[in-house]
Amino acid sequence: MSSTEVVNVRTKIHGYKLDQNLAPTLLQPALESEESHRKVLGTVRCLIADLCQQHNGGHPGSAMGMAALGIALYKYTMRYSPLNPSFFNRDRLVLSNGHTCLWQYIFMHLVGFPAMSLEQLKTYHSAQRDSICPGHPEIQLAGIEVTTGPLGQGVANTVGLAIASKQLGATYNRPGHHLVDNMTWCVVGDGCLQEGVAIEAIQLAGHWRLDNLAILYDNNGVTCSGTVDVATSEDINARMAACGWHVVDILDGDTNVGAIVQALEQARENKHQPSFVNIRTTIGVDTNLQGQNKAHGTPLGAEGVRHLKQAYGMDPKQEFFVPPSVYAFFQDVIPKGKKQEATSEQILSAYALKFPELAKEFTMRIRGQLSKHWLDFIPPKEELSKKKTPTRISAGRIVAALGKGLSSLVLMTCDLQPATNMSWDNCTTFQHPEHKTSCETMMGNYTGRYLQCGIREHAMAAIANGLAALGPGTVIPLTSAFFQFYSYAIAGVRMGALQGLQAIHLATHDSIAIGHDGPTHQPVELPALFRAMPNLLYVRPCDEEETCGAFMVAFEAERTPTMISLSRHPLVQYPEHSDREGVKRGAYVFIEEEEADVTLIGVGAEMVFAVEARSKLIELGIKSRVISFPCQRLFEGQSRDYKESVMQYSKRKPVVVIEAFVVNGWERYADAGYSMRTFGKSLPPEDEIYGFFGFTVDEITTKVRQLLNEVAEVGIEFLRGNFRDLNGGAMSHGINIY
Repeated sequence: MSSTEVVNVRTKIHGYKLDQNLAPTLLQPALESEESHRKVLGTVRCLIADLCQQHNGGHPGSAMGMAALGIALYKYTMRYSPLNPSFFNRDRLVLSNGHTCLWQYIFMHLVGFPAMSLEQLKTYHSAQRDSICPGHPEIQLAGIEVTTGPLGQGVANTVGLAIASKQLGATYNRPGHHLVDNMTWCVVGDGCLQEGVAIEAIQLAGHWRLDNLAILYDNNGVTCSGTVDVATSEDINARMAACGWHVVDILDGDTNVGAIVQALEQARENKHQPSFVNIRTTIGVDTNLQGQNKAHGTPLGAEGVRHLKQAYGMDPKQEFFVPPSVYAFFQDVIPKGKKQEATSEQILSAYALKFPELAKEFTMRIRGQLSKHWLDFIPPKEELSKKKTPTRISAGRIVAALGKGLSSLVLMTCDLQPATNMSWDNCTTFQHPEHKTSCETMMGNYTGRYLQCGIREHAMAAIANGLAALGPGTVIPLTSAFFQFYSYAIAGVRMGALQGLQAIHLATHDSIAIGHDGPTHQPVELPALFRAMPNLLYVRPCDEEETCGAFMVAFEAERTPTMISLSRHPLVQYPEHSDREGVKRGAYVFIEEEEADVTLIGVGAEMVFAVEARSKLIELGIKSRVISFPCQRLFEGQSRDYKESVMQYSKRKPVVVIEAFVVNGWERYADAGYSMRTFGKSLPPEDEIYGFFGFTVDEITTKVRQLLNEVAEVGIEFLRGNFRDLNGGAMSHGINIY
């Protein structure tokens, strides 16, 4: 049977066909009776109905349809331990269609996760502030691998988890000693498979032949607004097969637990490619809303709940009832989990006797301890360049040193490595060992820590979250692309910030000075967005010393992603002024001046204008001081006294920020700004385009002088709360600012 052939799994438990290449190796678990399965199915579905009905909210329909899949995973197939959800070689399960979270919460309760009591289940959609049953699964809860909500994100996260496990296994496993051989499962709905981030990740997983990955598709043909065929006509099985996935089609996913179990076991045993299990289910099965889009997010109503309970032979007056026989059905899960933990420990102990150094490194890595040595690979100040250098080149040098020294670092790029300059010598590409490419330098294997993501920025960012989620510090992903293309990846970056996942995003070509690529590539608006994003550090260094500081910030931020904003064009180096320790405080005094008339804030690639404007102002008899301000969020964390020492607001002198981005956000720190009000323009880089938009020393100093004259005439109060935009350069060239 070919790898692309669809296997139709029929409704009779023993009446389906399997891939004959795999069937002889399958170890089918002993299944309980169909009657016991029906009892559990009814209990789960009635419990879902009660939990949605009590607070008149939630998503019952798909969770009900997936009940048989829940039995197959949590009872028979998945390797996990409810009493120790974080044991390392466990299977990972991601619920990408996170609105069906009741499905996951209920099965976690039934199998014995201590925190998920019946009383906790009752907090779903309640006003209880300490509830651990939010409306979508959240990573903070033991047993939840990643936070899912925006559809499709979970698919890409799962690909990241599978890559991390595959890379670790290839690096440390030895014949007869499989430290890492877990499976990664991803449950999806129709919406997940329509999102672009999912297909990007699916293509990559198929290309990399991630045989430790399976997508389990709850195919009920219904979305929130109606039936799927309103907007989709594709053959999903054909699409997945074309992307290199093995496809299994289960025609009765509502009740046929045995068929699902067999398909899942087949997915685990498939050592050639990832698996896609298309499970045909019925949304709101056996309810008054069966097959209707109303079942997606609408409680059944009192009469509907009564109807469902009667259909399953349960007492309509009993709420939240779980028969003892259903708890008994899952009673073997905890001892089985303990046994799996013990087996994993035994494997590691035997491995340590034979490979002590590797075992030590592996243990340190899964504990996140190897990454603690990052500081050893940040170059000291005396070794840094003294000539004009783009910060993308500076960052590339640091990445090269880190990549050689830290086995936990994984670098990702979206086809732009020659421009972003992120790599290191003899950097092995992550590829299936048998994959042949016409680009000989891209040959690789699964030990590789360089991931070529093609032109898929959104998947890259979301996959990075999955890599980081394997365990804090076990894998530290670095993504790289042009800054403007992170606008494709915003949702992935946001989800990483929301979950507190340590990913480092290297955003190059970060100014209008990239020149002829034009306004489509000039990210004038993006810094305001990323600076506003909670729990994200957006750092914009001005030279190589500050770039070192930016990496120090990123590695110290163990529960926060970082975006380092880097220039394409060469920047002046300031060894006598720039300070990596100052970067860690967000802002610091770059050039001090006693009794200054004005404070100039320089940022990133535009620091040169602040420094040169200061010199020009001195010639004009005006004293100015310069502040470097690479990271607003870090500055906000400083003490009041430190902030005052840097900004000196009490001296009642104006503060002017100079940055060729939109000014939004700087109003909090400055009285005026020399910034951008328009998109960019296709012109030669550096002087020509900066000059077109008014970024010249003469124009900046003229506007600062005018501002100071106004302050001298009417006082500083007219600026406070009345931020001034000093740059009219774009308007004077006839560019539409609206």
